[in-house]
Amino acid sequence: MDAGRKARCAAIIGTGLIGQGWAIVFARKGWDVRLYDVNAAMLAEARSLILQQLRELETQGLLSGADAIIERVHVAGSLADAVKGACYIQENSPENVEIKRALFSELDEAADPDAVIGSSTSSIPASQFTEHLAGRHRCLVAHPVNPPYLIPVVELCPAPWTRPQALDAANEVMTAIGQKPVRVRREIEGFILNRLQGALLHEAFRLAKEGIASAEDIDVTVKDGLGLRWSFMGPFETIDLNAPGGIADYCARYGGLYQSIGADQGDCVAWDGALVDALEEERRGLLPQEDLAKRRFWRDEKLMRLMRHKQENGDN
Repeated sequence: MDAGRKARCAAIIGTGLIGQGWAIVFARKGWDVRLYDVNAAMLAEARSLILQQLRELETQGLLSGADAIIERVHVAGSLADAVKGACYIQENSPENVEIKRALFSELDEAADPDAVIGSSTSSIPASQFTEHLAGRHRCLVAHPVNPPYLIPVVELCPAPWTRPQALDAANEVMTAIGQKPVRVRREIEGFILNRLQGALLHEAFRLAKEGIASAEDIDVTVKDGLGLRWSFMGPFETIDLNAPGGIADYCARYGGLYQSIGADQGDCVAWDGALVDALEEERRGLLPQEDLAKRRFWRDEKLMRLMRHKQENGDN
């Protein structure tokens, strides 16, 4: 499949928050988008919710012509109608292997033979739900970060039988729509992002359980410390710049320290029981349950401002 030579049409299967986000990502770059969901009520409201978010992005100066963009988003009457003629298909069903196996069977049968089919799964390798397909060679994971129209990383992870051409085509599509594709070279549970996030979370839970610091102070350490650098640099570039001679110098200086710390981090703390109860109590004291939705809108506005800053300053 050559995305440059075929009509730019994407099918979005599943219209929850991630599906809506993908629709925005494709439509704002000029692609025609077809939406389909087995949940008729969810499908019926998806387009209006997408328009609402497009208008918010327009208000924040992150796009223009929201009313024109939504005209490229169409609701399909069936899965077959959604995928017909689409050069790229993004599946967004629940994190359930059997659901994905059944859905990918339908997609493989209905999709054009050269269409690439990506899954938004955040944890399940494609080999677990595509092995039985005649067209398994064109299937892979394309895991976004929520919301994908504000956080551009997409993890592309092939199954053992995914053809290199399909992976290249998915990479081409993601680049064309303004995302930042990263290639996971072989299947691994959680891919890259969730494994990195998990490592930090495990240590955060450990520090909280051992009474080293409060949840709030741990959050402050990340958002006002590590996170400031991480918004424009990764961990390897960070340490490369933190020693006079670069990364090798940093490893020589501090490798022993981190080896010693790592020796204490072998066992994972269970995320349950009294520990979670205490964290829940602390978090609800800082943010009442009824204010969670409002705070999510606050988060998204902060992400929009950060995205605008990165765009204006050409940060890569």
